[in-house]
Amino acid sequence: MPQNVSFKDFGGLGDAMDVIVEFIFPVVNPDVVDAVGMEHMKALLLHGPPGCGKSLLAEAIANEASVPFFKVSAPEVVSGTSGESEAKLRTLFSEAFRVAPAIIFIDEVDAICSKRESAQREMERRIVTQLMVCMDEIDYAPRGSESEGGDSNKLRRLLVIAATNRPEALDQALRRRFDREICLKVPDEKARLQILTVLASKLRLDGEFDFKAIARRTPGFVGADLKVLTKEAGVAAIRRIAAKRKAAPAENEAENVWWRRAWTPEELQELRVTMDDFEVAIKKVVPSTKREGFTEIPNVSWEDVGALETVREELEFLICSRVKHPEDYETLNFSDSGFLLYGPPGCGKTLVAKAVANAAGANFIYIKAGELFNKYVGESERAVRQLFSRARDCSPCLIFFDEIDALAPGRGSEANAATDRVVNQLLVEMDGLEQRKCVFVIGATNRPNMIDTALLRPGRLGKRIYIPLPDAQGRESILRALLRCLPLAADVDMAAIAQHELCEGFTGADLHGLVQEACGVALRERIPLWRASNGQAPQSGVTLTQKHFAEALNRVEPSVSAGVRIKVTIFSLLRVITHL
Repeated sequence: MPQNVSFKDFGGLGDAMDVIVEFIFPVVNPDVVDAVGMEHMKALLLHGPPGCGKSLLAEAIANEASVPFFKVSAPEVVSGTSGESEAKLRTLFSEAFRVAPAIIFIDEVDAICSKRESAQREMERRIVTQLMVCMDEIDYAPRGSESEGGDSNKLRRLLVIAATNRPEALDQALRRRFDREICLKVPDEKARLQILTVLASKLRLDGEFDFKAIARRTPGFVGADLKVLTKEAGVAAIRRIAAKRKAAPAENEAENVWWRRAWTPEELQELRVTMDDFEVAIKKVVPSTKREGFTEIPNVSWEDVGALETVREELEFLICSRVKHPEDYETLNFSDSGFLLYGPPGCGKTLVAKAVANAAGANFIYIKAGELFNKYVGESERAVRQLFSRARDCSPCLIFFDEIDALAPGRGSEANAATDRVVNQLLVEMDGLEQRKCVFVIGATNRPNMIDTALLRPGRLGKRIYIPLPDAQGRESILRALLRCLPLAADVDMAAIAQHELCEGFTGADLHGLVQEACGVALRERIPLWRASNGQAPQSGVTLTQKHFAEALNRVEPSVSAGVRIKVTIFSLLRVITHL
């Protein structure tokens, strides 16, 4: 029998609930469908990421319809004896027919019903075929008999519900037998708020709660993750009260162990979950999408970048404000979601992308071209589809393509068929940007002229932002960002270092190399002190002086050649001219 769960225990289903009601009401009122003369719907496929509530929803459907519920996990069907797996399926449907109307729920159906052409064993093909036969026979179910107290003119209605997180793996002939498919996606902020409200209604709460703020801070959380979050908040509340018990002296030796002492009514009354408990829980619970090691919010801030103030303002408007105030952007149908950062190598394009993701509180996916290419035909395109699908699942999310010119070169040039297919798939995904709320794409390159022009049109990577070489003022700002946590002597003049002729043409990466070289010079000076101290730490601490930077300047050279600078500058000028 299913758990005591109903539709009121769910939140965030949205339009899916209407589809579910349309699916099950003929079970309760079969005469309505018979009066119309239509065929009864007999199969429903639930699919979505793990933890979205597919199994629980199937049990809720059975409870709401008040019919017997037969649940089987797909691996339970598999047997080592030839023909036994098919016999188990026939027995399952036969028992359900006997007490119909009833619901059969097959969990993880993809485990036994993968595509027959790719099946490795004959048994797998037979199981798929047998399940299709059983589903086809629903239309020919035995009729009720008057001796059983039923209406002999009515078919015994039977519904099949199957669940999977890999619908694309199902055999196509089987999949077409499902009258409806419902995709339970990773909930967005609005759905998370509804789920949290339902889950928190079972807790004893104390004080004011801002569940909207919690929903905003839990991107990528599915229903199961939010349930764990509420449990962890309860544990935090218990831990808070338990801390007082630990500090309280025991009345006798038997109660010396604090966790064995009985809780007083006052202590139990004090056990209430507060907003602070949820704050503690959020820091501890990792959503399933992140447990896969797929995405995370970067720990890079604008303070780590330095310079590029204009770029910062532009990206904060285009991304950060849109994440924090989506309703205003939606009102004006503002849909720019793709951006291209271009400029000489080492100027901070990757750092800028991480900083804006951090400022927006968005998940960050870092992709290099080689991570998507696969030697098998179709696998590279599938990797692109999965990438955007996962980004949608954990929105707000920023996808960052580093060296995108290698991933999406101009088609028909030096690109081969594999890159052409990847570019085509990218174009398909980019065309859906307006449907992907709070999913942003940033590409970075120092060869913008090599990118396929179709990818650069408005609606895709239409917004192009130039990341130039820093001037003297910019170099000083970058140096301050790099040196803000290092011990500096009073004579260090960052403005003088930035304006030095040997520093001309330095990128942010070059300045980082300069700081590292200066640190190396300072540490080499410490070698005699280390030797004289016989392993003991010297009394004076290490600090960076102006002399260290002067010596480092003679050792570090600009990494960007004049030719590269000219090419990027020409592209930037041509872009300005075309917009005049």
